[in-house]
Amino acid sequence: MTGAPKFLVVDGYTKKARDELAAGGAAIAGELYAAMLKDVQPGSDCDIVYPSDPGAELPAGQALSGYDGVAWTGCSLTIFDGIPEVRAQVDFARACYEAHVPAFGSCWAAQIAVIAAGGACAKNPRGREMGIARKIALTPEGRAHPLYEGKSDVFDGFISHDDEVTELPEGAVRLAGNAFTHVQSVSVDYLGGTFWGLQYHPEYDLHEMARLTWCRIDKMVGLGFFADRKAGEAHVAMLEALHDDPGRQDLAWKLGVDKDVMDKDYRRTEVHNWIEKLVKPVMTEQR
Repeated sequence: MTGAPKFLVVDGYTKKARDELAAGGAAIAGELYAAMLKDVQPGSDCDIVYPSDPGAELPAGQALSGYDGVAWTGCSLTIFDGIPEVRAQVDFARACYEAHVPAFGSCWAAQIAVIAAGGACAKNPRGREMGIARKIALTPEGRAHPLYEGKSDVFDGFISHDDEVTELPEGAVRLAGNAFTHVQSVSVDYLGGTFWGLQYHPEYDLHEMARLTWCRIDKMVGLGFFADRKAGEAHVAMLEALHDDPGRQDLAWKLGVDKDVMDKDYRRTEVHNWIEKLVKPVMTEQR
């Protein structure tokens, strides 16, 4: 292999949704993902595309074949809706499969990987999974999969979603799940391409979860996560305080978090493995 990977980051949020998150102090999803990739793989290059924007296209002079990997962020759209913004992303995911460019991503990514290959998703009957996904457990297939080399059999992860994968297509393997969401990660082989998707978010940290929670407080009050807005704001303040001072064991205890989400390198194990086990071998074959 020569040179560092060149990634395409796909941020499916609409402009309105991106602006709402930014107003609450949250990072733009595409920029957050690009920063994570560059941190995990120093020297790598990232372009960002926003397929929900009218007229969105790849940077001038670029083609899918020019990228070593495609990384998908989360998204606030509903994957099984037939609106143009969703259809465009499903079509783009199929194009990634056909181009044989290794794909990876969080939340929306697992769902779009499955839908594009012929699977199905639906609203989770247990409701919204928000904050920390507890006791994500590897399946036997997940334990043997290169995505999880160096990861414990059971772990927690940052999460925020209403929908879930309900039917795996041919060529898909469930790698992890928990009591709330049956499919917490999946590997899909389709049209000669491979997509490793997580339902949880390795790109988040305590600060980003705090800002996302801030943006969703009123919704979360309505769903019973908080008694009122004041309680939600107090929770956000705890997240921010622990982010600023990771040594606050009292706050870690109250929030029920440990290295699974606080240790940056451990939290991003799957990202590292995707680059090392899937992206770089393909680069070696192509260069």
